Formats: sequence, structure tokens, C-alpha cells
Amino acid sequence: MTRRLLLVFLALLFAHSAFAQGALKIGVIGSGRIGSTIGGLWAKAGHQVMFSDRDAETAKRAAEAAGPNARTGSVTEAATFGEAVLIAVPYGALPAVQKEVGDRLRGKVVVDPNNPIPGRDGELGVKAREKGAGVSTAALLPGARVVRSFNSWGYGLMAREANRPAPRMAMPVAADDAVAKKLGLRLVQDAGFDAVDAGSLADSKIYDLGSSLSQQVLTAEEMRKALRKP
Repeated sequence: MTRRLLLVFLALLFAHSAFAQGALKIGVIGSGRIGSTIGGLWAKAGHQVMFSDRDAETAKRAAEAAGPNARTGSVTEAATFGEAVLIAVPYGALPAVQKEVGDRLRGKVVVDPNNPIPGRDGELGVKAREKGAGVSTAALLPGARVVRSFNSWGYGLMAREANRPAPRMAMPVAADDAVAKKLGLRLVQDAGFDAVDAGSLADSKIYDLGSSLSQQVLTAEEMRKALRKP
């Protein structure tokens, strides 16, 4: 291998591994119970987190509870700030998020904990439940590198079980993009859970809200068996 090719290889390797090194900038769109809980866990793990919400006071409270690594901003500022972005909104609000900041989400890792509820989200919720929420979210946010996780457990359970003594609670992670999945696995670990590779976004339908895995506190070994993974 020539020196030039070696330098190119090393640059590509760095680009793919950069997410695994050091603190990240994470934007949070939707700072309610789920957004504030997950974002707070990341801030306490050392990441820099910017909370945003349509209600500025909600974002302010989330940032204050998360500690010195947290700040607030507008939805646009959070989408721009984050190397990764957590969107935690009612499922029916995703088209509005796409319209507002979709251009800023292109190429970024977007963590999706959102659950379609037909009675609340209408026809969009019905179709997403049928198709699978992970795949549907990716279609609603074209260009974003969607990671499906944190979706089958309520905020109270996640807050209670995060960072417990080993064996920690397991959390499945699915994505169609290998680099995005690597970051998603890391972010689940950093939030205080054991991350389990659950395959593709299509595969993630097995742990959509209402599945047999919902609200179950499992170890990583138990989760892999439940997902039928080796």
C-alpha cells in the first residue's frame, strides 16, 4: 500500500470511528418526559446536550435537571447543533419536524423512540403500525440516518433502570446504516443500558410498542433470545 493510499484509508477509518471517541453534541427535539429522560442520561454521561421544545419552558426545565452539560435552543438550533439528534415527539408531529428542520437532519444520526398511536396520530399512525415504526420514520425523514431504540419502555422505567448494577437492563438498537448503528449502540450504553444489535429498521417492528417485549426488563442475553438473535 502506497503512502497516499494509506493516508486515504486512515482518513476513512477515522471518519467511521469518530463517533466512538469523546463527548458528542446531541440535539433533542421534544423535551417532554421521554426527551428529557434520555437527554438527561446522556448529559450526565458527559455528552453536550441541547434541549428544544415548542414550549421553551419545558426545554429549560429539562436542561436545568440535566446539569452543566445541558443547554437550550430552538428546534432549528438543536438540529444544527447535534452530531446526533433525538426526536421525541408525538408520532403525528414528525411531518412537521421534517418540514421545519428536515434539511438539517440529512446525513445525521437521528434516534427514534417515537410510537405511532392510531387514536392520536390518525391515518399516519395506522399505516406506521402496520408497516413498522422504524421503517415509517425513515420514510418520513428522508436523508436522516435513523436509529430505532428507547421506544418500548416508558420514561419512568428507563429512569429507574438506567445505570443499575450488572446485569444492566438491555435495550435493542436497529438501523440500516452501519455507522449509525454503531453510534446508536454507543448512545444506549452511555445512557446506562446494555445495547443489543437488533438488526435492520424492518427488524425493529418486533419490539414496537405493544409487542411482547414492551415494558419487559431483560438482560442482554434474554433480549437476544427474545429477538431470536444468536
